[in-house]
Amino acid sequence: MTTRLPDEPTCRDIVEIVTDYIEGRLQLRERTRFEQHLVICGGCRTYLEQMRQTIRAAGAVREESLAPRQRDELVRLFRDWKAKK
Repeated sequence: MTTRLPDEPTCRDIVEIVTDYIEGRLQLRERTRFEQHLVICGGCRTYLEQMRQTIRAAGAVREESLAPRQRDELVRLFRDWKAKK
């Protein structure tokens, strides 16, 4: 078991701010802490890459490229997910 420094972010902290990191919205100190964590945590590096791939894939889908049935199914899934939150 490794000892975590008081100022060191946890994996949960990283997950909570990964979108801000990707979008370049972190202040220098927070971004540095984020990147230092990535150096020692392969799981968070993998998570970051998965998020980047998801964003790329989602950005490639256009409403007009979906059949009406597919669009309706996506809307239903989103509403169901939102209702469970």
